[in-house]
Amino acid sequence: RIMLSPVLADEKTIDEIMINDLDWYKDNDITLHTDSTITSINRSSKAVVDDKGNSYDYDKLLIATGSNPFILPIEGHDLDGVIGFRDIADVDQMIDAAKNHKNAIVIGGGLLGLEAANGLMKQGMNVTVVHLLADLMEMQLDSTASQMLLTSLRERGMSFKLEAQTQKLIADDSGRVKQIEFSDESAMDADLVVMAVGIRPNFILAQESGIHCERGIVVDDTMLTFDPSIYAVGECIQHRGLCYGLVAPLFEQAKVCANHLAEYGIGMYEGSVTSTKLKVTGIDLFSAGNFKGTENSEDLVFQDVARGVYKKIVIENDIIIGSVMYGDTIDGSWYFQLMKDENNIADMRDRLLFGQAHVGDSGHGPLDMVAAMDDSAEICGCNGVCKGDIVSAINEKNLFTLEDVRAHTKASSSCGSCTGLVEQLIATTLGGEYSESPKKKPICGCTENTKQEVHDFIFKNDFDTVFEVFAKMDWENADGCHVCRPEVNYYLLAANPDYEDDAQSRFINERSHGNIQKDGTYSVVPRMWGGVTTPLELRTIADVVDKFNIPTMKVTGGQRIDLFGVTKEDLPKVWKDLGAGGLVSGHAYGKSLRTVKTCAGDTWCRFGTKDSMGMGVTLEKMTWGSWMPHKFKLAVSGCPRNCAEATIKDFGLVAVQSGWELHVGGNGGIKVRVTDLLTRVESDEEAIEYVGAYCQLYREDALYLERTAPWIDRVGLSFVTEQLVDDEANRKALHARFLVSQLKTQNDPWKERAEGAQSHQFEVITQ
Repeated sequence: RIMLSPVLADEKTIDEIMINDLDWYKDNDITLHTDSTITSINRSSKAVVDDKGNSYDYDKLLIATGSNPFILPIEGHDLDGVIGFRDIADVDQMIDAAKNHKNAIVIGGGLLGLEAANGLMKQGMNVTVVHLLADLMEMQLDSTASQMLLTSLRERGMSFKLEAQTQKLIADDSGRVKQIEFSDESAMDADLVVMAVGIRPNFILAQESGIHCERGIVVDDTMLTFDPSIYAVGECIQHRGLCYGLVAPLFEQAKVCANHLAEYGIGMYEGSVTSTKLKVTGIDLFSAGNFKGTENSEDLVFQDVARGVYKKIVIENDIIIGSVMYGDTIDGSWYFQLMKDENNIADMRDRLLFGQAHVGDSGHGPLDMVAAMDDSAEICGCNGVCKGDIVSAINEKNLFTLEDVRAHTKASSSCGSCTGLVEQLIATTLGGEYSESPKKKPICGCTENTKQEVHDFIFKNDFDTVFEVFAKMDWENADGCHVCRPEVNYYLLAANPDYEDDAQSRFINERSHGNIQKDGTYSVVPRMWGGVTTPLELRTIADVVDKFNIPTMKVTGGQRIDLFGVTKEDLPKVWKDLGAGGLVSGHAYGKSLRTVKTCAGDTWCRFGTKDSMGMGVTLEKMTWGSWMPHKFKLAVSGCPRNCAEATIKDFGLVAVQSGWELHVGGNGGIKVRVTDLLTRVESDEEAIEYVGAYCQLYREDALYLERTAPWIDRVGLSFVTEQLVDDEANRKALHARFLVSQLKTQNDPWKERAEGAQSHQFEVITQ
């Protein structure tokens, strides 16, 4: 059932999610009766009877009847078009509805509801999620992570009605649902209503047979019911007062139950620590344990709003008791294992938030951690695979790759969140014989092609639209998705200066020409050439702030002024007034040239050796508006004292007595990288040519979302040197191509939007 969401989203087929085919049952001497429902249990004669009247004797009986979706007991709940989301039949109904109907309402903003909504959107329906509370997934996320998730889903086109209580469903003349009405008497059109408001253990069969039930079938630590011949596992049970609605506890319960059915008699189930992962492609979310904390707990929190990353680790007595991760979940399995094992984290507390790779000492490296795990440690929660299962399979079946392990154990074959842990386990088991997975990592779920393959194919061919690329490269989704469309659109821009930019294939910030802030407002950053401004510009900014009641102005590290708290409705008017004062977009929202930071230089500074301000202004006016694989920053320092911090920028110029030192590949932020010295030049003209050539080389060679620092680490400084320093003709050609590409891009997007161009940000993508 956990893989129904990818089926609804067209990411997997029914055949792909089947745990075992019919031959598997025959091969393992299991008699399978399909299309057969057990209607009664005769405990005195130890027999079960099915709906066809057939009777089957048992020595031991295992009940695994699961759960039923909870359907709100409101007027209209039994109309056609009102369903739950629990089985293949529900998925088939949703897919059929999407072919003939338009508007879908999902009641419930929990894990299952959001996955259903995502799948229905992929099927081309207009989807609104109705939720009782203000926060989504409140059982798995704190408010911060919930609001980040809400923002991401809204950017994808999903609509929400929060803090809303459904009152009744209204039918059309044919008896199918047509409208949903709320307690505030508002209403919405609905051709399909999916109720995802929870589950109820399915224990009626057990209860009718006299087995003790409360909220579920009550079992002990061996999974035995009050009848010594009857066991129960899964969502139908109640253990130590708890009922579980996730798959991972079932695997733990099943192992204990199998141990006792086989009469080993040593397994004990003591409850489960659970984790959650949302199966929506492109959204990374992980939650585990008590993320709300206790009176005595502490929170370790990391948040990077610009990158959409949030991590919270809840600690009590130096033990992790819960975690929430959004945007970067690569260490989720590691935190989860630390929590399950109740490891003391005191000696790594100061580095814990930065992940396993940053713990750093010889006893806490990723491979050391995996090697130290007990064989019973769970690696894959989706399929209930523990460390011992994987190690045994590797050794007994001579497995060497991730694909081998997936095929033989099913570990990492479902949601994929444990892939890193599985690869580390393969590495520790095989040592030097470990083979990195030969399977390439696709750009997204729409294709099997990698980022490099897509990049190279576009640069070797001529295309006019992203859809031509999708068709030529056999994309499974002919319209692409939010992951691949921006990337393909960028490669087309970089490869062909005549290409018409597809505004619909850009990220929301680039479509909005502003950075969305956590409260839903926007920040606006006008460009200040080389960090130099004028009284008119400052007066214009001040007037705009007063006129539109903008709450905050801040001087940025890039020597500009950021206006925070601009409402979406005011954006065009703010842009228009700024433009009237001669200000243009600073592209603070884009994968583009951001800033050119300068110092006072020899114009004013007694230590200055060259005119850094003048050079900065010249470079910014040459490079502004250019689209890059990622954000790009320049700096010009007027002397070796380097007040403009040129040696941590993507391209930095430092003035010396003989001319300019040219530095490349720097990066600030969490992982600082100091630039590499590319070369030294004597004249301003040479320096300017190098900047243009370097920009174009980066634009043409780097992969989308690859900053210059990791790009140079990947290709090597020698590659850049060969292209720019050793080959003068190539350098001049690159610079010329850059200037040509700028002819179509140096248009102020704020002015265009204020005048009505590209006024729509979204279009409905259907398949």
